[in-house]
Amino acid sequence: MRTDIVDLAYLVSAVGFGLSLKWMTAVVTARRGILAGEISFAIAIVATLINPAITTTGWFLIAVALALGTMIGIPLGLRVPMTAMPERIALSHAFGALAAGLVGVAHYYLTYHSSGKFETVVLGVEVTLGCLVFTGSLMASGKLHEVLPQRPIVFPGQNFLNFSVLGVAAAIIIVLMFRPDTTWLVPVLVVLGLVFGVLLIIPIGGADMPTVIALLNSYAGLSAAALGFVLNNKLLIVAGALDGTSGLILALIMCRAMNRSFRNVLFGAFGQLDESVAESSEHGQVRSASTDEAAEIMKIARSVVIVPGYGMAVAQAQHKVRELADALEQEGVDVRYAIHPVAGRMPGHMNVLLAEANVPYDKLLDMEEINPEFPQVDVVLVLGANDVVNPAARHAKSSPIYGMPILNVDQAQCVMVVKRSMRAGFAGIENELFYNPKTLMIFGDAKAVVSELALEVSGQLSH
Repeated sequence: MRTDIVDLAYLVSAVGFGLSLKWMTAVVTARRGILAGEISFAIAIVATLINPAITTTGWFLIAVALALGTMIGIPLGLRVPMTAMPERIALSHAFGALAAGLVGVAHYYLTYHSSGKFETVVLGVEVTLGCLVFTGSLMASGKLHEVLPQRPIVFPGQNFLNFSVLGVAAAIIIVLMFRPDTTWLVPVLVVLGLVFGVLLIIPIGGADMPTVIALLNSYAGLSAAALGFVLNNKLLIVAGALDGTSGLILALIMCRAMNRSFRNVLFGAFGQLDESVAESSEHGQVRSASTDEAAEIMKIARSVVIVPGYGMAVAQAQHKVRELADALEQEGVDVRYAIHPVAGRMPGHMNVLLAEANVPYDKLLDMEEINPEFPQVDVVLVLGANDVVNPAARHAKSSPIYGMPILNVDQAQCVMVVKRSMRAGFAGIENELFYNPKTLMIFGDAKAVVSELALEVSGQLSH
């Protein structure tokens, strides 16, 4: 009877996970989606706890694990700033994958004498995926947090070495399939998975880390689904499959937004600094402006479009951006926001930050919506965005961002760019927009600059 209740609870949870993903695709139902996911997870946890197979010792260990996880998770969730959310997500993937890998290893040692060939292969794949996602996600988190070099680390024969490590891991799984008693090979498989995770990520530049995190999320889902097959846990299979497919779809969407392929992301060394471009002076002269000059231009404009980027996120300037927009609207200026799909360091990064500042969602326009309107826009204010507004993507065939869809801000009547310096973006190349005769550079911290602009527009700043 209790087993039937557990199965029913798992079925309800699986349906809840599906509905959660569906509802999170729309802003108006996103909160409902989050709530559905939380309730589904709670049901799944309770159902697991009432499983008759769990012993008293098992209850104690689960309670300890829940307490430790709660003690770590709550402060981590509350204290990590939004700018560091991609790194935190990568860490979540890392430890989730490590848990799956460790469970797989433990299950192998407990059941290898009675496991079939199919189960052994699935378990081997699951352990390998779990281990490579663990170290790969740690590397991705380190690159995003800049404790590791963001540039691609490449060396001769790198791809050959990567595939050799993967090939040896596959060979070990085949040996275990026919000789499951050679248990000493399991630690070797774990080490190979850990090493492959590092080798997979080091040749990828920091610009591609959001895409890589989505891809690693997909691998983690596949690992969980494989573990579900081994443990005969239908909920793990469903949840892992949902995680795997959603991560893959997300990575595909991000690659499409950058006009990239998985092969190019994994082996293209995107993010290396193009010294020939960086040292070039053929783009022309940079024109700069003070905040009071910029404020006067915006006050007499009919329409202003704000383009947020990672610089806005780093400066935590979203609330000041809302204040500036309010001040401009008081002057009768139409203010909207142009959102590039890969702006920031995770999908929806800019949307979440602006929603935190209570910016009306109907003012946030996707690239496809806003691009045709730029020729009629009086002023564009670019806040810390770089590669996603670089006109070189349209014509410079030698550029690493060639073909990437961009926000056509250079077609507006006037462009103002707020940046700390002329430093190149993630792609490591100069931005032609900065040298456009219509562009005014305003150097400084985004939060400080936007705060001054808001005070200037509202007339609260005296000179």
